[in-house]
Amino acid sequence: MTTPHSATHSAPEGAPGGCPVAHGAAAYAEERIPLYTQRFVDDPHAAYAEMRRRFGALAPVELAPGVPATLVIGYNTALRILNDPDHFPSDPRSWQKTVPQDSPVRPMMAWLPAARYNTGAAHARYRQPSVAAIDGIDLHAVPGMVERVAIPLINSFCRDGSADLMRQYAFPLVLEVLNQMVGCPADIGEQVAAGMAARFEPARGAEGMQILKVALMELIRLKREQPGDDVTSRLAAHPVGLDDVEVFAQLMSFYGAGFEAQRNLICNGLLLMMTDERFRYGDVLGRNLSTVDALDEVLFNDPPMANFCTTYPRQPIMIGGVWLPADQPVLISMAGCNNDPEVRGDGDPGGSRVGNRSHLAWSIGPHACPAKSVAYLTVQRAIDELFDALPDLDLAVPADQLTWRPGPFHRALAALPVVFPPSPPLTLR
Repeated sequence: MTTPHSATHSAPEGAPGGCPVAHGAAAYAEERIPLYTQRFVDDPHAAYAEMRRRFGALAPVELAPGVPATLVIGYNTALRILNDPDHFPSDPRSWQKTVPQDSPVRPMMAWLPAARYNTGAAHARYRQPSVAAIDGIDLHAVPGMVERVAIPLINSFCRDGSADLMRQYAFPLVLEVLNQMVGCPADIGEQVAAGMAARFEPARGAEGMQILKVALMELIRLKREQPGDDVTSRLAAHPVGLDDVEVFAQLMSFYGAGFEAQRNLICNGLLLMMTDERFRYGDVLGRNLSTVDALDEVLFNDPPMANFCTTYPRQPIMIGGVWLPADQPVLISMAGCNNDPEVRGDGDPGGSRVGNRSHLAWSIGPHACPAKSVAYLTVQRAIDELFDALPDLDLAVPADQLTWRPGPFHRALAALPVVFPPSPPLTLR
């Protein structure tokens, strides 16, 4: 019988005997790869390659100090897990009893009454109103909404000749577009912005969550009294009858996944387009490849949520010759799986994947992202608006001097400093 993560590797010297399921996590504690370090985020593809060499499709990792998990880096193994919610449910409640209240990953992973954290009937109850609320967004109106947000932001720095596009463009643009989609007025939107900013500071995660809860509960109260054509009103009015806490949980999923993924995708896409000659403006014909091509490549090679889609087996389960412990997180590495040599073929992580949309960046199965079309269109338009206004964008520092924000889940730049010829302000079309 094999211990967890030991299908092809012998147990370390001195590993305890007896039941492998009971002792596997402890036996392999020293082998776990920490996903929260600067070393990991500086070169994650090298880390995935090393994991694959040592462990195969399932690697033992740490999400935070003392928080063990399994990272799935095999594409076919990921497909099996994502399509099997009976054996791999997404409810973290048994697991979170074992995690300290102040763990930095707890705010992102703790249970809420939302589709992402549930399976079966509860999942259906929460997914139906979420899908309906998102499907009610008019895709034809999204480009205009993004333009109205983007142009004032561009005007705030276009005469300076330099900017941090993460702080001055991607962050405020994505947040304001999400606010408009949920029907959030300016005063509550300022509270949401403060909560989101705090939530992504390691020392202020719990504080940020509390600020967000107060703001969004006020928004829900407002929309119960004065409904409109927006995501919050549609959630509150859905026939399944969500209470305020349940509406709040769906909004947190919408903001949580939408905000982090979209701002990172904007910046990761911009980085590729500024550093790869295939995407730069030419003298005559414009860019050789489109924004859509760039986004597809980023979603394949460096998706903004690199390790996500967490499940928690309810009992020990063997998959691919490896025992996975009960109630311990199993994360899908979208970045690792997308670059699995068994399915990639070229063996070149970071290489061109233009036109290939077989990536897992939006997940698949019952928890596939319901906002894919909205998010993709928002990001594409945000990038196009920026290049239309400032076509000669360049990095202000060499690409290898950019800093990636530590964290087990995202692929996120800490800042994206750029320079460009100063330009006059734009007017809304």
